[in-house]
Amino acid sequence: MGKDGTEKAVNCLLAAFPKDAYRLTPLLEAPLGIELEASERRPTRSRPQENYYRKWQREFAEWCGLTPDEMHGEILCRAFGSETFETRFGQKRRPLKRSGRTTIAEYGVLIETLIWTAAEMGFAIPPPPTPEQYEDYANG
Repeated sequence: MGKDGTEKAVNCLLAAFPKDAYRLTPLLEAPLGIELEASERRPTRSRPQENYYRKWQREFAEWCGLTPDEMHGEILCRAFGSETFETRFGQKRRPLKRSGRTTIAEYGVLIETLIWTAAEMGFAIPPPPTPEQYEDYANG
């Protein structure tokens, strides 16, 4: 992006974030430009969807004697597959996909995997709420 483009971008950022002017204004004087990348926006998981998953994943983790992070990793591996590799600590398993890079539908698979895994182990998780009921989970 040329000098004109950099100036336009910084001015747009200044309009949107006036409290950050002290950090943005020096970009106008910088010898380097700004590189922006625009791409198609992909819908990701919704906040209510994530809140529902995190609430029940946390409760199931506690029931199983795992930390929430350990349970999340386990559910990710079950939902999206995993790879095993050797480290200095021995064999480690990592999920093939992280939840931050999922679509709404893929996050639904993560929720279904949590519910089925819990059911197989004797822990009941209520079915996901309807879109109208998700409002209860919208703010945690």
